Amino acid sequence: MTSALAQARPSPGLRRRMLGRENRNLWFWVFVGPFFLGLLLFIYVPIVWSAYLSFFSAYNTVTPTTRVGFGNYVDMLSDPNFRSSLGTFVVFAAFIVPTTFALSLATAVLVARTRVAQPFFRSVFFLPTACSYVVAALIWKMSIFSGVRFGLANTVIAWFGIESVPWLSVTDPPWYWLVIVSARLWLQVGFYMILFLAGLQRISPTLYEAGAIDGATGWKAFRHIIFPLLRPTSTAVLLLLLINAFQAFDEFFNILSTFGTYPPYARPPLVYLYYTALGQGQDFGHGSAGAIILTALIAVIALLFNRIVTRQGD
Repeated sequence: MTSALAQARPSPGLRRRMLGRENRNLWFWVFVGPFFLGLLLFIYVPIVWSAYLSFFSAYNTVTPTTRVGFGNYVDMLSDPNFRSSLGTFVVFAAFIVPTTFALSLATAVLVARTRVAQPFFRSVFFLPTACSYVVAALIWKMSIFSGVRFGLANTVIAWFGIESVPWLSVTDPPWYWLVIVSARLWLQVGFYMILFLAGLQRISPTLYEAGAIDGATGWKAFRHIIFPLLRPTSTAVLLLLLINAFQAFDEFFNILSTFGTYPPYARPPLVYLYYTALGQGQDFGHGSAGAIILTALIAVIALLFNRIVTRQGD
């Protein structure tokens, strides 16, 4: 009996290899294990279950029994409201991606060249990143662009003799785009500014000195030195901006929630899928299928973007 237990126990050499040198493997899982478990339970399991639900008719239940195959995918791709929500994303991305890119790059260059109180300006521009998107959307909606006469935006334009503007109205002209885009800009310009600052710090000062000897100062230095050397950072920033534009939800949901049911041209994909899956019908099957389609679309666009940028770099 004693010999059998001794054989069942792992040898000291095997135990040492499992725990690692100075128990490093053990401490690795002690620190990483909770995060890995949370990632598994709250990210990967819901993704797998969502893919499973997309093949079933799942109304008001997450344990469906009626299998419909690819019927939910066909319905979503043929749904004009879902396609128009993708069009809303295109419009939103056309506004937010180049504007955020240009403002964050310009801010990074200005902050990098500031000789006085540079940490202060870095902190001030980065501070909005710590604010919740929901809180910022409510501030924009209720205080700045409330649409009432005494709102901050209407108070300012009244100084110039301009009448009050219904900022949150979804009729023409679509002023709500200005509200949504300005809120997103305030929230994320500082974050991408930090990324560009990190890229600028990797540029050797000797390159600026050599460029100055050849007359490359100001705009010429930016065009021929800074921008080319920031190519890897620019690629990462553009890709992150594009993915974040696909994931736009908080601004549209909280700023335009006064209207309950959104018109198609004011509703991005995530808002449409939210009302599909968690609205009155609670259609988890079609909602899951739309989420999988959106995920695949993001992956394809990201791969194509990376391929295009890689070829241009070569």
